[in-house]
Amino acid sequence: MSTDTRPPLAHRLRGLNRPMVAALTAIALVRPLFSITGLSDALGKPLTPVLLTVVITLTWILAVGLTRVPEPLLTPVAAGVAYALAALVGSAVLSPVLTGELQGPLAQPYAIVPLFLVNAAWGAFCGICAIGVRRMRGIPG
Repeated sequence: MSTDTRPPLAHRLRGLNRPMVAALTAIALVRPLFSITGLSDALGKPLTPVLLTVVITLTWILAVGLTRVPEPLLTPVAAGVAYALAALVGSAVLSPVLTGELQGPLAQPYAIVPLFLVNAAWGAFCGICAIGVRRMRGIPG
C-alpha cells in the first residue's frame, strides 16, 4: 500500500511553470550560441565552454531555488530535455547552412538518447541543488 499523496507525473508535468522552463532553456542556448558565433574559440577553449556551463548551472539553480515554482525538480529536468530538443533541431538546421553538411546528433543517431539523458540529468542535478537552496531559505522543497 503506497502512502504517496503526490499527483501522478502527467498531472505534475501539466502544472509546470512553462515560462520558467522556456527561460531556463533560452539561458542554456547561450552556450551553443557562443560556439556558433565563434566566441568560444575567440575567448579560448576549453575554458569558455566550461565557464559558460558553470554560469548556466548556477543560474538555473538560483532561478529555481529563489522562486516558488511549483515543481523545483521537474522544472529544470524539463528545461534540460527542452534544451536537448532545441540543440538537436538547431544542429540539424544550422550545421548544413554553416558547414555544408549535417553534423551533430542527427548525423550520429546513437548520440540522440545520451543527449537527452545527460541534459535531463543536468536538470535533475540543478533541481536537487535548487531544492537545497529553498530549504536553506526555509521554503519546503
